[in-house]
Amino acid sequence: MNDVTTTVVGFIPLLDCAPLAVAAEKGFASAEGLDLRLVRETSWANIRDRVVVGHFDAAHMLAPMAIASTLGVGHLKVPMAVPLSMGLGGNAITLSLRVWDAMSAEGVAVGDDPKTLGEALRRVVQARERAQKSQFTFAMVYPFSAHNYELRYWLAACGIDPDRDVRLVVIPPPLLVDAMREGQIDGFCVGEPWNSVAVSVGAGAIAVPTTAIWGLSPEKVLGCRLEWAQRHPDRLQALVRALYRSAQWCEDPANHQELARLLAEPRFVGAPADILLYGLSNRLRLVREGELCHLPDFYVPASHAANFPWVSHALWFYSQMVRWNQVAFDVSHVAQVRATYRPDLYRLAVAAADVPTIDTKIEGFFDGQRFDPDDLFAHLHSFDKK
Repeated sequence: MNDVTTTVVGFIPLLDCAPLAVAAEKGFASAEGLDLRLVRETSWANIRDRVVVGHFDAAHMLAPMAIASTLGVGHLKVPMAVPLSMGLGGNAITLSLRVWDAMSAEGVAVGDDPKTLGEALRRVVQARERAQKSQFTFAMVYPFSAHNYELRYWLAACGIDPDRDVRLVVIPPPLLVDAMREGQIDGFCVGEPWNSVAVSVGAGAIAVPTTAIWGLSPEKVLGCRLEWAQRHPDRLQALVRALYRSAQWCEDPANHQELARLLAEPRFVGAPADILLYGLSNRLRLVREGELCHLPDFYVPASHAANFPWVSHALWFYSQMVRWNQVAFDVSHVAQVRATYRPDLYRLAVAAADVPTIDTKIEGFFDGQRFDPDDLFAHLHSFDKK
């Protein structure tokens, strides 16, 4: 049993675990009266299981994972609460050099828009099919993840059926670069720093930051069992406040060098500090010999209401679960999805002028699609399900 005064939070070694590391190491948690203990995990399945069985009080969690748990899709049905977003952006789609070289032969260049890049990839995929070569294998980190849905969205919008034209597999974030170096996968969608690590070791090229697919897109959240949130409301509010303040510290450029050094420690991310700085500064090296490319709002820890748990984000993730046949649409699901995201708890904990007064907003995507959270049917019927 955990000491009741200790709050145990699991995390995966990724750039966006930064607010947790800072809350624990820079005194934001202790200032809220929290004894915060962080536990590093290697896979999202482990995070899911350890939250569900009570090893972790809360976790750095994939946003759609919390929704899937509440609905009982893909695993046990355990209602979750999401009182805070851990930031916006930070993901990218990285392709192996053989795929990138084949796309380059189609006339694309580093930094091209997602549509141009995706159409070049479609031509390469079609050429492989005509030549009766094996399909490309792309990896994402978990079936219920922004990575899976953003990768699928990009492929489908560019004429590539992610369930027919390519093969998708699940690999934990820290293992993706090795899988690409070994030639086992041809691309992946993951959070930083693993895209930049792949570039630095000559394994791949960063093709598309996912914020180019969905601007200011959500990623990880603070997730916990609803039962724990109801049993420990004061501790949860303290944790939300600590993370809100540590996220602001993370975003300040004056702190980026120190933050990169902290995250570089093996107990947190364990990647080189100079590579971690790329994502923190919104400047990525897309190819090994290329110049640093400025990507505005690639990773946003605090501004743009980055910590607010928008219910519209939750509803879009649910729409993708339905779109990709992970779950059949059910009107009762909508209320459960809405109840998983908890802007009410965020507002209770964070008394700040920039806290949104509404729970949903229109979301926009690179292909011109708009998602109206009040009209799920229109969004779902806008896609041609092949």
